[in-house]
Parts: sequence; structure tokens; C-alpha cells
Amino acid sequence: MKIGSRLIQFSICHPKIVTTLMVLITLALGSLLVKVHVDTDPENMLPEDEAVRVYHNLVKKEFSLYDVVVLGVVNDKDPDGVFNPDTLGHVQELSEFAKTLQDPNDPEKRVVASEMIAPGDVDTIEQAGPGQVRFQWLMAKAPASREEALKIRDSAMGNPLLNGTLVSEDGKAIAIYIPITTKDFAHQVRNELLKKISAFKGDDQFFITGLPVAEDTFGKEMFVQMAISAPLAMVAIFLLMLLFFRKLSLIISPMIVAMVSVIATMGLLIGTGNTLHIMSSMIPIFLMPIAVVDSIHILSEFFDKYQTIKDRRRTIEHVMDQLFMPMLYTSLTSAAGFASLALTPIPPVQAFGIFVAFGIMLAWLVTIVFTPAYVMLLKEESLANFGAAIQMTGPSKKSWLAAFLARLARFTYQQAKLIIIVTVVTLLVSLYGIHKIQINDNPVKWFTKNHPIRVADKVLNSHFGGTYEAYLVLEAKEEALSPAQTAAMLKEKLAALPVAQSLPSLLNQAIQIVDESSKTAADSDQLLNVVENKWLIRQDASADADYESWSEFMDTLAVVKNRGQIFKNPEMLRYVARLQEDMNRSQVVGKSNSVTDVVKKVHQELFAGKTDYYRVPDSVNAVAQCLISFQNSHKPDFLWHFVTPDYTKANIWVQLKNGDNQGMEKVVAEVNKFMSANPPPFTIEHKWAGLTYLNVVWQDKMVTGMLEAFSSSFVVVLVMMIILFRSLLWGLLAMVPLSVTIALIYGIIGFIGKDYDMPVAVLSSLTLGLAVDFAIHFLERTRMVYRKTHSWSAAIKEMFEEPARAISKNVIVIAVGFTPLLAAPLMPYKTVGVFLASIMAASGLATMIILPALITLLQKYLFKNEQRQTN
Repeated sequence: MKIGSRLIQFSICHPKIVTTLMVLITLALGSLLVKVHVDTDPENMLPEDEAVRVYHNLVKKEFSLYDVVVLGVVNDKDPDGVFNPDTLGHVQELSEFAKTLQDPNDPEKRVVASEMIAPGDVDTIEQAGPGQVRFQWLMAKAPASREEALKIRDSAMGNPLLNGTLVSEDGKAIAIYIPITTKDFAHQVRNELLKKISAFKGDDQFFITGLPVAEDTFGKEMFVQMAISAPLAMVAIFLLMLLFFRKLSLIISPMIVAMVSVIATMGLLIGTGNTLHIMSSMIPIFLMPIAVVDSIHILSEFFDKYQTIKDRRRTIEHVMDQLFMPMLYTSLTSAAGFASLALTPIPPVQAFGIFVAFGIMLAWLVTIVFTPAYVMLLKEESLANFGAAIQMTGPSKKSWLAAFLARLARFTYQQAKLIIIVTVVTLLVSLYGIHKIQINDNPVKWFTKNHPIRVADKVLNSHFGGTYEAYLVLEAKEEALSPAQTAAMLKEKLAALPVAQSLPSLLNQAIQIVDESSKTAADSDQLLNVVENKWLIRQDASADADYESWSEFMDTLAVVKNRGQIFKNPEMLRYVARLQEDMNRSQVVGKSNSVTDVVKKVHQELFAGKTDYYRVPDSVNAVAQCLISFQNSHKPDFLWHFVTPDYTKANIWVQLKNGDNQGMEKVVAEVNKFMSANPPPFTIEHKWAGLTYLNVVWQDKMVTGMLEAFSSSFVVVLVMMIILFRSLLWGLLAMVPLSVTIALIYGIIGFIGKDYDMPVAVLSSLTLGLAVDFAIHFLERTRMVYRKTHSWSAAIKEMFEEPARAISKNVIVIAVGFTPLLAAPLMPYKTVGVFLASIMAASGLATMIILPALITLLQKYLFKNEQRQTN
């Protein structure tokens, strides 16, 4: 402790210099806060070069996809639902208004008007005569009569592409899909839409949701909540310390330590070029309880000893001598717990862990340097009425806490075996609960159940196919063929035609042309072009009876020619349809759309709209005709959302009814199962993209990364405990409260069905720091007291005086101090509040009940060295 002793003595001798330096350094680091750059995009939880993120952005670019704000209009009072002139008028007005939205400070942040999906921006597909289709706007203008409104309803519901996506099947709701250039514009779009909606009257209800809205709004509200909750928590902690120590001038010290630690840490975070992310915004919430813990230990010891020593310098020297090593090791273990997060593959979590670890060690340094200096700045006479001796002058004056701890000491000593039996049973039950834990998260569930976004999510997902989006991309992986291989494939397909049996001579003519052409063709494309030209000549010169047979040959040639363009092939399109049907049977997927749906709808209208023709046509050429017909629509580029222009990649737009990780993972598993059981007709590769899938990846990486980091830090802390106590047995003993707390807390999580999500995962690091803190203080003081008393029965009585009071006060101050978080409108803040209280209570009780019981049973092994020295 030589270095520590010198630091403390310097602080005691030069309190003004220490205080001035601390203020200057804090101001210097605090000044860096003005450089703050806020980033609320959860996508940045993954590195920019992460494979799934790179692919997600590639898919968005290839298929011209954008993040979407979903605006839903519901009318369940009108007998015609939303299909009445007033409601459709509101829908039209909102659609046109949304197209104009743009960030005045950044023109790149805007609504992509050309890609909007709204009644006035989509086509109806209708029959326009034999072999022809007509495209016209679903709602070119708001209807003036009920008849016009109902006609719009019938047209929308008759189009499978729109039914369940744009309009609800019950006719009670319409959705407007508003694409935006960047996700961080979503909250602004929502606010502008709400302003516009506030002027409307009538029975219409308006709901705004979508993952971009949820994520961006959460980010904005989280920073507002941080500015409210953190100060409220500090006020609560301040009042509780005032209740315990009754000296305003002294309890200001822990407040200063906490503020200096938070300001300096956040300033350094911003100053080193880090963005203020959702994770890093929670640094103050995590840092404050840890920063205050050591100060409460010092105050509690100072409170007990001052009236006995009656000299502030000698008292603070005694206190710091007693607590220096325990505080150092508790800070190191807490810092190790958070620093282990640097091992996770999530950059914001890495920054969070590193800077919380820095803040913890800074708080320790400020505590041991500034607290003695602060005490020396107080006048001796101001402490005349301070201390335990003043408040407890006799047995009748004994506080309720002291009386409770005295009874607890007797109980732990006398009922040690019972305590251990109950602990073992509790651990076994907790382990069962841990096995029931479900790893799951959903950004929309970060809001409380009555939050407008969560309400909107529930309402709209009950009406539509789903407001959560994922993209299943299928890509052709057919190998290039030589002219000889292509010729062989073509001949094989020709031989399989019915005409091969009925007109073998005609087939031989076709095959002869293939064989001759393959000898001189430089590549497969040249071969097929030459064959096509020669067959056309033969077809034109053929008799009427043979003409249809040559047409069949031409269709077969088209199949081979478009072999790489598999998403023109009827077999492949039917396979996609079966895959969609399988997904749609899932309870998670509400609807899916693909190029197959476009082809089937156009094909139906080419045949007078008959339902029997709502299917994939039988030939490549017929599919091509459907696709060409669609190109005559008002939005021909809409097709490229589902297929690339070379028809080698297809995108299935999957609408999910919830954004839970488990739901998305279930869909992924079902698709894998279907494709394994039903091999596609062509060699393809399938991959996922979309925000819902991206969230699954980063949340899974974060949770598993934190579990691995916690495991490694647990081992590191165990080694530190063994080194601190210079004993394997004492080191293992120090880990008991942590192990019991972790098992109990996470066992309860499993039993109550609480998802193991982002906040819960992060709190595991806090558990490690706080639980070990109490154990170190208790065990280190136990060894000190035993050396003095030479008897555990005597030592336990003293241990349940000042040391136990300090731990109890810490538990109460931190647990109760963070109850303001329970009133927050954001679930992660509520989670932090509940878990902080639970962690403090569980670790405090484990330290003061289980450890004394274990020491009672193991005392002859634990105190061997002390007994040997005594003898």
C-alpha cells in the first residue's frame, strides 16, 4: 500500500491542490462533450465490414429497397371500413404530404416519393381484351361517392399483391408504406405525420410503426430519458445518504465523485472520436452506483470511528488504511468485468465496456485522493455532532438496522448448516430456471405496452400481413456449360417431349441441326442463337401440321437458352410459390410477395381474369410475355424489387407479424427445412437480408459474446481473489455471493419468462462487479477482525457492526436510489432499475448470510494460518 499511502498523505496535506487539479481535469474532459455525435442506429452494432451487413446493403442496392415507415389508417365504425370518401380523402392527403417530407438541414434525408406504396401510387391490373391487360391507378384521386370508394376496395382486394399488404382483408384498414433514404429520418417523419394527422376529424384512427421508427424513436427518447433518470437517481441516492449519515457537508463528497467520474469518462469517450450510441448513453447509469459504493464504505467507517478518535485527520487515515486494499480489489474486479466486454464482436459494446472500466478505476482514484482532501477541507467543529456515538448513546438508541444485523449475526452462526442446505436447494432450483431462459429481443418491445409505437405495432399487425420485413434472396448458381454440354442438354429435353414419340422424323431434323451447329459454335450462346435461326427457317417452311411441333421445340430451346435466367423458368417460379406457401403457413409470416405473384396475376388477367388462370404459365415464353406486359404499368421498375433484370436473382419480400428474434429464427429454420426436403429444380443459393434479420444477427452476437466475456472475466476475477487473499479457499469463498446472485437472478428470469435481451445481457457485467465488491469487503475485514479477536464467534459479532452496516447501506442506497428508473417509459430503463435492486439485494444477502455460514462451517480450514501464528 506504499503508493496508496503516499497518495492519501499527499491529499491530506494538500487538499486544495488536489481539489483544484480534479476540477481542472474534469472541466478539460467535460469540454469535449460539445463534440458529441449521436448515433442511434442499431445496425451499427455490427462492424461495417461484417458479412451480413455488407450483404444486407448489397441487397438493398440490387433490388432498390429502402427502409420503410408504415402509416396505418383504421376505421372500424363505418360499415364500409376505410373505403368511404372521407377516409380515402385522408389517405390521399397524407400520401401526398408524405412525399414532400425532407430534412431541411440535410437534403439527403428524405422520403423516396417514387417508391411509395399507397392507394394513389399503385396500379390495378385488369383484362383489356383477349390477350391484353390494362394498368390504371388504383386511386388516381380521392373518391367523391360511396360507389367510387367501393370500386377501389374491390380492385384492391382482387389483387393478391395488394390484399393483406396495402389493404386489410376485412376492409377496415389501409397501409401507406413510406420509404426513406436513411433510418435516422424515421422519427422526424413520424413527428411530421402526427402534426398533419392532428388536424383531421372523424372516426379514423392513425398508427405509425415499423422497425426504423421504433429504433430511431427509441434512440431519441433514450437520450431524453438519460437526462431525466440519471439526475433523479442521484437525487434519490443523495436523500438516502442524508438519511443514513445526517451530515450534508459530508455526503456531498460521494456526489462529487460520481459526477466527476461520469463527466470525465463521457468527455474522454467523445474526445477520442467515439459516437454516443444507445449503449454508451447508458454509461452514466452503470457508472454512478459503482462510483458511489466505495464512498459509502468510507462514510460508514468514518461515521462509526470519528467520535471514538475525535480527529478528522487520524480518523480518515485509519479509514483509508482499513479500506484501501478492499476498495482497490473491488474496483479492479468490477473494471475487469466490464473490460471483458471488449472481447465481444460488437463495437458499441466494446466501447461501452472499456469506458465503464475506465470510469470505475477513475472513480476509485478520485475516491482515495479527493475524499481525504475533502474531509480535510471541513472544519473540525462542523463534525462535532457527526458519528455513530452521537446517534447511538445506549442500547435504547440502537438503530433498527443495527438491531437487525445483530440478530442476523446470531442466526448465521447458529443455523449455518440450515443456511447452506437452503442455499444448495436454491441453486439447484435456479439452475433449472436458467435452462428455461429464452434468448430473444425485439426493438419494439423496448417501449412500454401503452407507448403509441407499440400500440400501433399491435393494431397494424392484426390487420395486415406484417409490419416487420425480411428479404429472402435466391440466387442462381448454375455452372457455365460448353457447347457440347449445352447440345446434350437440349437434345435430352427434346427427347422428353411427346412429339418425340409421335413424329420421330421431325425430332431427328431438329437434333441434326443441333449436332451440326455444335461443331462450329465458339460458345453456348452462339450455338443456341444459330440453332434458333435455323429452326425458325424450318418452322416457317413447315406444313401446318408440323408448325405446333416446331413451336414446342422453340419453347424447349428457350428453356435452355434462359438456363441462367432461372426466374423466368416456370419450374423455378412454381418452386418459389411452394416455398411462399410453406412460409405463409407459419404463425410468424403473415404474407410474402415475389415475382411469381406478379406473373400469376398478369397471367390471370390475360385470360379474362378467370381464377383458374391465377397460376404460373407452362412455358418460358409465356412467362416472358407476362413480364413484358407488366412493363407497361405506371411503375415498371416495381418488378425489379422482386427480381434482377438478368433474372438470376429473386427477392421474396417476407412480412412478419412480430419482430422477435425467435420468430425470425423460426422462419429461417423452416425455410432451411423446406429447401432440404424439397430440392429446387436448379442449383441456387439462399441468403437473408432486412432489418429484422439483421437485428437477429447483432443481438445474437452481442448476447453470446457477453456470455463468453462474462465467463472469461469470472475466471479472471477468481484468479484475482486467490491472489488478494493468497489462498485458494478464500478466493473460492469470495466467488460464492457472485455465483449465488447470478444463479438466483437468471433463474428467476427463466421462471418468469423474461427474455434474455440486450439490457439483461449487459447487466451480467454489473452483477460481477457489485457482488464481488461486498464479498471482498466482508472477507478482508473478517481476516482483520479475526487476527484481533482470535475467535470466529467473537469476530462475527464485530463483523455485523460497521462492516455489515456499510454493506447494508450500500444495498439500500443503490437499490432504492434507482427506483426512479421504474417510472421510465422505456423498458431497458425499467429493467436496469429492477435488476440493480435485485442484484444489490441478492448479493448483499448472500454476502451477509451465506458467507458467515460457510465461514462457521469451514473456520478450522480458513483460519489455519491465524491459529498457527497465535499458537
